[in-house]
Amino acid sequence: MLYRLNSVFESSDGFRDFNQNIQRFFVSPTLKWEIGKATNLTFQFDYLNDERPFDRGFLAFGEGILDIPLKRILGEPDDVRKVEEIGLSYRLEHNFNENWKIRNAFRYQSSDDFDYRAEPLSLNETTGILSRNFRSNDDYQETYTLQTDLVGKFTTGSINHTLLFGVDLARATSGGTQKRLPAGLTPSIDVFNPVYNAIPRPGLEALTNVVRNNQDTSDGLGIFLQDQIALTDNLKFLVGGRLDIVDQKSRNLRNGSESNQYDTAITPRLGIVYQPTQPISLYASYSQSFQPNFGTRVDGTVLEPERGTQYEVGVKGEFLDGKLAATLAAYHITKSNIATTDPANPDFSIPVGKQRNQGLELNLAGEISPGWNVIASYSYIDAEITESNDGLTGNRPPNVPFNTASLWTTYQLQRGDLQGLGFGLGLFYIGDRQGDTDNTYTIPGYLRTDAAIYYQRNNWRAGINIQNLFNERYFQGANFGRVAIEPGAPLTVIGSFSVTF
Repeated sequence: MLYRLNSVFESSDGFRDFNQNIQRFFVSPTLKWEIGKATNLTFQFDYLNDERPFDRGFLAFGEGILDIPLKRILGEPDDVRKVEEIGLSYRLEHNFNENWKIRNAFRYQSSDDFDYRAEPLSLNETTGILSRNFRSNDDYQETYTLQTDLVGKFTTGSINHTLLFGVDLARATSGGTQKRLPAGLTPSIDVFNPVYNAIPRPGLEALTNVVRNNQDTSDGLGIFLQDQIALTDNLKFLVGGRLDIVDQKSRNLRNGSESNQYDTAITPRLGIVYQPTQPISLYASYSQSFQPNFGTRVDGTVLEPERGTQYEVGVKGEFLDGKLAATLAAYHITKSNIATTDPANPDFSIPVGKQRNQGLELNLAGEISPGWNVIASYSYIDAEITESNDGLTGNRPPNVPFNTASLWTTYQLQRGDLQGLGFGLGLFYIGDRQGDTDNTYTIPGYLRTDAAIYYQRNNWRAGINIQNLFNERYFQGANFGRVAIEPGAPLTVIGSFSVTF
């Protein structure tokens, strides 16, 4: 019997106004029973309780972002979001022999999500007056998933096979309400000279405009088969496919109407890897994807599933006797019916017709010399909305920069009186991004610098991490539209201490 306990408690003040407190508690015990040499069973339970301010962030202004202090909130000081989640799972594995094994796993997950906030609606850029509306969501979700895999190795003549066959079942139920204060009753706010609590916060019973009261269910069956074929030691193929059957229902409890959707899809997957020499691998792959959309439109109808196609080629290499690994890849991805937040009603979704992403990725990771480790990456993404019924064709999707790059390197002294003392330095670059699907404004790029110093000896480690060392003003991205831009945290120092028993 093996056991493990992970737990986290956090109580912290954010960097925004009013010292808005974050309270988070998480616990996850795990128990593994080694029934025999060939069989083991693992149980896991997890619980999360998270309460924090509800904060939409910043606003767009003209073709850029509103220039106000980073700490200023544009909702109300008492805006709140509460989340409670419970998860329970097991995983059973049994080896029939050296070549065949079976895995069976089940997971139950439930969540309750509540918020009450002054939702930003639109900004008058001439006067600086932001209109708002008091709103509250109260939602729940339950999911059940069951998956069984059979993995086996066998040969046909001189060809080696690794076969994977599996079946999974899933059921998700969700629902909830959104209630709003009737129009005209929520006070607006001057973004340049805000006055909060202009009226007492209305009780929940005063939010009489019910715009959503729904119950949704989704049942899914998946069957997949994959064969990894080794023709020679340096040439391998992968052939696979998956059948998905999804039945979705959404019921509008305000008027009794129902929306039903039944979909099936077969998605193939092909790949090849060739090693001209032992440390170099050339690969290519083709795959299709199918993913049900769980968002609903304002009218309560379920969005059609998201479908995609991906082509990728690349090269992987190992250097310095395998201590340093690098990957260079080029890809082309098209997706249709991508769910995105409805900017006019952010608690609902709308589909984007078709989107294309293509680009290059370079990754490098490993140990350059004893004690000196590095992780570096670069990505170039050419993204475009290629089909749309809403006049978005040719626009760039939000939050997708052309260029991103990162470098994180650490060095730890290997000998002497200070053996175990280490230093780290990180650079993270994000280029300019469009803020919304209409491409009405740009989120500026940024270069953030992080650093670390730590000391590690035997079974304990103490360290200090410094995030945003030079206090760069930056924005992580837009959650939706022009009224929900997430600011990045200023200079932050985090101390840590860990012991392994």
